[in-house]
Amino acid sequence: MLDRVADIASSVGLEYDFDAMQHTSTIKAHQLLHYAKAHGLQTEMKERLLKAYFEQGRHVGRVEDLADLAAEIGLDRDEAVHVLNEDAYLTDANADKEQAFEYGISGVPFFVIDGKYAVSGAQESATFEQALNTAWNERV
Repeated sequence: MLDRVADIASSVGLEYDFDAMQHTSTIKAHQLLHYAKAHGLQTEMKERLLKAYFEQGRHVGRVEDLADLAAEIGLDRDEAVHVLNEDAYLTDANADKEQAFEYGISGVPFFVIDGKYAVSGAQESATFEQALNTAWNERV
């Protein structure tokens, strides 16, 4: 499975390093995503976290490391430390977790399209195209 994921990633210019990955609880990283969202930088933060974790083997469970990543995309590092230490977005992160549980999500990546269609795991672009077209055709 890891080879398949690595091959798909490589085909779009990503070089995953599964040997360097540091497995950890990601609840703080999910809180950081909500903090970034509040500042209009959720997409940038998500991309930075994914690169840090999958390609660079950086730790995405420690406040100080997460604050460094936040600063790299233009967020205030000290404020990020404060927000993470205070669990300011823990309720939001837990709500996401609960929604994932309700959808039956047990792993990532997992995509929900229009609240109805799910694409689980690393899939070819044709799979996403089919799911998106199905959802689109239902709406028109």
